[in-house]
Amino acid sequence: MWEDKTNNVRTLTETALLVALISVTGAVKLPGLVPGTEFQLSAPLAVAICAVFGFKRYIIAGILASAISLALGTSNLLNVFIAMVFRLTVGGLLTAFGTSWPVVSLAGPVGSAVARLALGGLLGKAAIPLVLAAIPGMVYTAFAAWPLTMLLGRVKRQTEKVVNHAIQR
Repeated sequence: MWEDKTNNVRTLTETALLVALISVTGAVKLPGLVPGTEFQLSAPLAVAICAVFGFKRYIIAGILASAISLALGTSNLLNVFIAMVFRLTVGGLLTAFGTSWPVVSLAGPVGSAVARLALGGLLGKAAIPLVLAAIPGMVYTAFAAWPLTMLLGRVKRQTEKVVNHAIQR
């Protein structure tokens, strides 16, 4: 019984931390040289979270992060639409093909491209220019996702060791 409650608290705490990470990094954008080519820091982190914590935890954290960003006014419904298409694409790819480095590295750029194509379809505007504008961010995401996945995985494993050691005492 004690272990079950500890596990619930740990899951809730981890999820809250993931929500905070996605929310904060989602609000930070690195400017690009051309308007519309800014890079959102949450993209490679989101891929890493999905790879390390699994799709269920990732999608819950993502939905909560979107709700928080809507409540704070840092995003609108279009931003949430794009983020959800990205999350579902990334989650689907990682669930279907695993978490090897090529899949993790490509999931973010594919998610960005699909999200931009969906936005173009929703708005009835040319989707190809939207995808082309996202290429710099896709490159950043491709290069940053795997190292972030390794770092987040190491943090998770180390935390589990500490928690298991504390519970055994």
